[in-house]
Amino acid sequence: MRLLYIVILFLSLQIVSSQNQFVPNDTPYKTALERTKTEGKPLFVMLYADWCPHCNQMKKEVFSNPDVMAFLNENYVCIWKNIEKDEGIALKDKYKTKSLPTFLFLDSNETLLYALKGEMKTPEFMTEVKYALNSRMQLPYLEKEFMSDPSNSDKFFTYLNTLKKGKDRTDLSPATHIYLKTQSDAQLISETNWRIIANGVTDINSREFQFVLKHQKEFATVASQNRVDRKIESIVTELLRPLVDNLDTVNYYKQREVAKSIRLQKTDSLVFKFDLTLAERTEKWQFYKKVTLENTQKLVWNDASFLKDIGQTYLKHIIDTESLKKSIFWVKHSLEINDSYDGNLLIARLYNKIKDKKMALQYAKDAKVICTEMTWNPKEVDTLLAELNTK
Repeated sequence: MRLLYIVILFLSLQIVSSQNQFVPNDTPYKTALERTKTEGKPLFVMLYADWCPHCNQMKKEVFSNPDVMAFLNENYVCIWKNIEKDEGIALKDKYKTKSLPTFLFLDSNETLLYALKGEMKTPEFMTEVKYALNSRMQLPYLEKEFMSDPSNSDKFFTYLNTLKKGKDRTDLSPATHIYLKTQSDAQLISETNWRIIANGVTDINSREFQFVLKHQKEFATVASQNRVDRKIESIVTELLRPLVDNLDTVNYYKQREVAKSIRLQKTDSLVFKFDLTLAERTEKWQFYKKVTLENTQKLVWNDASFLKDIGQTYLKHIIDTESLKKSIFWVKHSLEINDSYDGNLLIARLYNKIKDKKMALQYAKDAKVICTEMTWNPKEVDTLLAELNTK
């Protein structure tokens, strides 16, 4: 009898669980659009991917909530599209989706009324989907209000802040420059306009960013030098990272010169690191060597971890003795900053590569001492010592 009770309880829990489990609606996009016309509701679209943890979390926590689904189905025509399949691919491209999950709110003419991106908890999500039903909070209305008076910072901020909810920074740039064109150079240096520049300017060649470069001290008085530095670094990152990610070497080499023209150590350091990442991904070891020989001591001399990373790359991919000796010099400096097991082992291997057995043994023994003191696994250093002692 007790066993029967346990089985019934288990089955009941399974039924409740399955009832609350979210199942994506695979209604075709065009069919859903037709329903928006006949039912007089806007269209709600979630763009997701199966591998996206934030998408899966929202399916589990938000869309498995019966109250959430009841509200959505009452007020919207709802569909969920995988960005790696058929209609999902087309919608991702059409609405320039770069973040997941993305939520689109469309009218029957496919006008974007509202957009959201990223993982949200249920209360925040419910607040937003209610905002999306309010015509005075929708993007077309806010854009019209802004364009009727493009010098009005309050109207611009209202539009910008709503746009930010579903768009990446580069998508904020057109509206930002429309507003900033109404501002004189003198007006740009204000707390309000700094916030606008910080949030919406992404073009490294734009009048506004070039003005920031020339007047960093003045902007630091209305923001802070740290915030100005972060903006300069972010705009260089936004310029170069997509090119590195896409292995677009042709455009990267063009744009790196634009970034280098800023002539600040913080931006030179960023370019240096992007150079090395691209060289590694494209296996351009001569370029890697050229960049590191020119700039390592200038730009990352006090970064022990980075110096060791460069040394590891030289160990694997660089063969000429003089360059290898230079990498040994860099890694030795990393040990001056922070004596380490991996640093000593790396120098031992670099010396071994240039056939300097005496120095290789010395640093291998130093690595062994640290390894023993820390009670770490000595396999790597013991293997190297065995190799060196048999030569």
